[in-house]
Amino acid sequence: MKSAYDILLGPVISERSMEAVDIKKYVFRVTRDANKIEIRQAVETIFGVKVLSVNTINMQGKEKRQGVHVGRRAAWKKAIVRLKPESKTIEFFEGMV
Repeated sequence: MKSAYDILLGPVISERSMEAVDIKKYVFRVTRDANKIEIRQAVETIFGVKVLSVNTINMQGKEKRQGVHVGRRAAWKKAIVRLKPESKTIEFFEGMV
């Protein structure tokens, strides 16, 4: 059984993800084998909020070169979590906007 801290790997901090904080959308990096139900339970457990919806995206690793050698970064999974309107905000993202 995975714990909530094993599922959520960290926040995704970018310009686009920070713009969505106003409408209570938060973006997290999650494990590749996590499903939407596990992600919802993990966010509700860790932050004490109520989740409205979860969208997931499998991100392909970028192709990188070092001289003539071509490789790839690791692929990862991104989860976009939207909170219910009556739910409190996640304090972690407050100082970054």
